[in-house]
Amino acid sequence: MIVAFCCSVLFLASYVIYHLHAGVVHFTGQGWIRPVYFTLLGTHTVLAIVIVPLAVMTLSRALSEKFDRHRRIARWTLPIWLYVSVTGVIVYFLLYRLYAPAGV
Repeated sequence: MIVAFCCSVLFLASYVIYHLHAGVVHFTGQGWIRPVYFTLLGTHTVLAIVIVPLAVMTLSRALSEKFDRHRRIARWTLPIWLYVSVTGVIVYFLLYRLYAPAGV
């Protein structure tokens, strides 16, 4: 879990640095996929913000061996973390592969 946490921190740092340099990429999909994409993006973004303090608290409780408190919060942390991870890949695929704007 420590390795997974460290990988997530590295990914978040690289994601922020990339978007500071690359700027905004607009979704070009039309029709039914547009509301699907923005629903996924919205839930992904909100839960990505929520998962940061949850993951830190979950990890700190495990490292301090407060396992009863760790278990209570980990029940929420794991499914949210998985959702954010999976929807992040889907959003990336839709934005940069399936409906990539010209020149990206």
